[in-house]
Amino acid sequence: MTTARLTRYIDLHILQDLPASCPNRGEDNLPKTLMFGDAQRSAMSSQCVKHADRNALEELLGEPAARTRQLPPRLAQALREAGWPEDLARFAAAQVPRSATREGLVTDPEKDDRTHAMLFMPADTILDDLAALCARHRTALEKGMAKEAKSTTKPAAYLPTDEVVNLLCGRTASISLFGRFLAGLSDAHVDGAVQMAWSFTTHASDLQPDFFTAWDNWSKEGEPDSAHLDTAYLSAGVFYRYASVNLTELTRNVGGDATQAISLLAAFTDVFISTTIRAKKNSTAPHTLPDTVAYVIRDRRPVSYASAFHEPVKADYHGGYLAPSRHAMSQHAGVLTQMYGTRHRIAHGHVTQAPGNKPIEHLGQRHTSYDDLIDAITAAAAAPATTPRTYTAA
Repeated sequence: MTTARLTRYIDLHILQDLPASCPNRGEDNLPKTLMFGDAQRSAMSSQCVKHADRNALEELLGEPAARTRQLPPRLAQALREAGWPEDLARFAAAQVPRSATREGLVTDPEKDDRTHAMLFMPADTILDDLAALCARHRTALEKGMAKEAKSTTKPAAYLPTDEVVNLLCGRTASISLFGRFLAGLSDAHVDGAVQMAWSFTTHASDLQPDFFTAWDNWSKEGEPDSAHLDTAYLSAGVFYRYASVNLTELTRNVGGDATQAISLLAAFTDVFISTTIRAKKNSTAPHTLPDTVAYVIRDRRPVSYASAFHEPVKADYHGGYLAPSRHAMSQHAGVLTQMYGTRHRIAHGHVTQAPGNKPIEHLGQRHTSYDDLIDAITAAAAAPATTPRTYTAA
């Protein structure tokens, strides 16, 4: 007999009504769209949403991280400000990527030795820690610079690899949640605990042209007052947003600290609910809150409700999409429960702006606020696993 391995997932499903806005543009400078169910939907890429959520999370926790290729030039600047000569500061900073692996991380000497690959590191300590490492090995760095000035052989590494790698592999909450991949430095790899889907409108959505003009307040008599004419495009609609947190992976990423993992789950849920994309915020101010937030905590695998909207919802007799979107998600959740069963479901619930005090069918308990919902998620997520199903091996 074998026992199925269980991994705990927290699925978050959000319906959010966005007015005229441009939250995510493509290379053509138009709001992003996608085809789903043979209908065009307004969309936001998962990368765009993750970027906003990561920044919000780091601000919430006061624990910034940096994704950058600029570590060597920034370190060189820090060393110069500490009184190091220009040539030695640059040489020492270049030693960090060179000492990270046997072959060294690839850099661009013509652009201040910036790395070809993006690094993802704790932003508030990395420069100070690396500067201190260089200071401890300054004598070796000075000798190495002098030696390489007289030699044409392949440059050597003059910083201890284990200490450099240890600093580059430092983690923050956002790294533990969203993961990290650094080509050439496998020790820095962190499997992301957050899986996030593209957000898209539950209904068909066309882009809306916004013709505008900018006036020259000091135009001369006889000249046109309009100094600039253009057309921007906006989108609007009810978006379905979905993310899943692998709590088992997150716990592993924080060294097995279950309490910290639950705390990070709560923080991520908070920012996923409340964070808005800031593109064109000054001219659209699309600062709505989600209409409905639903969660399901399961062992074994996550389950998206995206297929609830494969057939675009139709506006109700009042002309809105919110009520039909709630109904479509509710009915789809019911069908999935009937098909998949509840043996791996730990808990489910929701909070909604829908009128009345009754819970939405098939979405579990109705909570009164986002805070109550987050408390319920964290309490249920920490519950013991369900009894795993056993199978007979061949």
